[in-house]
Amino acid sequence: MSLFRRKSADRPDSSAAPVTEEPSAARPRGYTPSKKELGRETPKRPVAGRRPAGPTKPLTKEEAREQRRAARAESAAEFRREGGPRDRGPERLLARNVVDSRRTVGTWFFGGALIVLIGSNQAMPPAIRLASNLVWGALALGVVIDSILISRKIKKLVRERFPNSGERMGSLYLYAIMRSITFRRMRAPAPQVNIGDKI
Repeated sequence: MSLFRRKSADRPDSSAAPVTEEPSAARPRGYTPSKKELGRETPKRPVAGRRPAGPTKPLTKEEAREQRRAARAESAAEFRREGGPRDRGPERLLARNVVDSRRTVGTWFFGGALIVLIGSNQAMPPAIRLASNLVWGALALGVVIDSILISRKIKKLVRERFPNSGERMGSLYLYAIMRSITFRRMRAPAPQVNIGDKI
């Protein structure tokens, strides 16, 4: 018997399955094995209670047009009710209430401007042209005086009720003046006070 021959007890059992391990160098650091590799399956969500996804019917041109019209009407109603980003803030609400609680000369400004435009035509007699120019000057002066009074009232109320306000007063005055020359029914957001209410 050879000295270098292995004994049968020392021979590895060929019937045992070879264990192959994936070298750790092939896996990146922080590798997390998936559930499939661990022999587990991800449980599926229950189908009960879920609406089956049926085929969607394409809209006709008339239905799509009606849908867009309804979306525009809803957006306009929301803007009329709540306003836009520039209308946010308690100071802006106060300025709106000050303007909406009084009659302003500015609401007659555009109507008067139309009359002045017609009356100042060269085909009109000189007396009508002179009268239209006087009306134009009176309207412009009235808007200026009314804007000054509105701005003074807003300044007083804002300093009383919001002493730590960071709102720029010039921007607030311009916001109120632009609202004062807009017809009451066309103002957005819609007026929340009646004419003559105390602010």
